[in-house]
Amino acid sequence: MPAKSPDREALMNSKRFKQRLHDKERELRSDISRLEGEARIFGEAEVRDSTDNATSSQGSSEALQEDTLESLTLTKVQEALHRMEVGTYGKCVVCGREIEVARLEAIPWASYCMKDQEKEEQRP
Repeated sequence: MPAKSPDREALMNSKRFKQRLHDKERELRSDISRLEGEARIFGEAEVRDSTDNATSSQGSSEALQEDTLESLTLTKVQEALHRMEVGTYGKCVVCGREIEVARLEAIPWASYCMKDQEKEEQRP
């Protein structure tokens, strides 16, 4: 097994990455709670005309779409935290290669190396 570079070793043992993931998890949970509240408010019945109904429906739809995206990211963050626990954080879930340090710096919850991320994005 090749020796890890000092940068990679520091990355894998970094409390900073774990803290960033936990901070992002808290942020996402808060955002999801807020968005679910907004969707409920938009959907609450009150006296409205058709324009009000359309605006309310659009607002509710947008809040739910954003909630879905936030929920997907939350799942990825939780998966990254799990990979930290089992010692596979920083490795591509497809090929097992090390994920580029710069990629993890930008997206700490990344689960693919760049090559496999590009393949994933090209899938229909």
